[in-house]
Amino acid sequence: MRRYGKHTDEDDIRSRPNRKGNRPRTHIRPKHEDAAEGLVLTVDRGRLTCLVEDRIVMAMKARELGRKAAVVGDRVALVGDLTGKKDTLARIVRIEERTSLLRRTADDDDPYERVVVANADQLAIVTALADPEPRPRLIDRCLVAAFDGGLTPLLVMTKSDLASPDELLELYGALDIPYVVTSREELENGAAAGLVREHLDGKITAFVGHSGVGKTTLVNTLVPEERRRVTGHVNAVTGRGRHTTTSALALPLSSEAGGWVVDTPGVRSFGLAHIDPSRVINAFPDLVPGTEGCPRACSHDEPDCALDTWVAEGHADPARLYSLRRLLSTRERKEGD
Repeated sequence: MRRYGKHTDEDDIRSRPNRKGNRPRTHIRPKHEDAAEGLVLTVDRGRLTCLVEDRIVMAMKARELGRKAAVVGDRVALVGDLTGKKDTLARIVRIEERTSLLRRTADDDDPYERVVVANADQLAIVTALADPEPRPRLIDRCLVAAFDGGLTPLLVMTKSDLASPDELLELYGALDIPYVVTSREELENGAAAGLVREHLDGKITAFVGHSGVGKTTLVNTLVPEERRRVTGHVNAVTGRGRHTTTSALALPLSSEAGGWVVDTPGVRSFGLAHIDPSRVINAFPDLVPGTEGCPRACSHDEPDCALDTWVAEGHADPARLYSLRRLLSTRERKEGD
């Protein structure tokens, strides 16, 4: 076996030829400074529908992003074919920093976190007052997810002709959540869309609710033509572009103020395994000062919590503390309770 001394000549070193003839791999990645800005409208089987200027562009995630996935609402940077023509494909090379994130898990024991939408300003929680019956525990869970993710909640109550909204309004009154009450007739003739639109202009709003509450009907009346435009790139073989609300879909509002509506699939459950309870208190700014005397790692729902004394001294409404603790304990209760 040949051994090389301390002062070998380069000619003495035998190099292994590169049989593939390609360049050696490098860890230096391109910066893509000329990449175009886009908005992710929907994701289906690894293909992302994006809006680039006024064009609908199909794209896929670049390998260099690793396991980081783009979701509906993400602002992204794209390279490649940006014409939006049929059978063309661009590449997402960067995901911009997110301002908010709505997440959920399948249940409270599921470690796998599902991102519903990014960069939304508010969460419209749609619930029927009857047929199907309202599920306050599911509403509570959606509220916790909204507060944790940095979204402002909006409560939309449908089918008021079948039941009164008074009970729900009393339950959530202390939270000062904006709300809209609509009837079945208003939902069907489009009048409900006018009532809800006042809260949507200029904002990105994600709609969530379980099946049968009228969520998708409401979204369709808000943006009757845009759904067809966004899902127009349908592949007859793969079925890409099918949207019977099986995946989240962002649709632009046609108004001077602008805004976006994100329709999400109907949910049977809203797990909160990913939630950090310490962040929920931030949605109650009137109670935050009272936590200064709390013991370390206080759950704000235990005997030594300083909030009890703070509220007893008249610094905040007791109903607000009750609402906070009801939301914090929602992981311990089943949604159907």
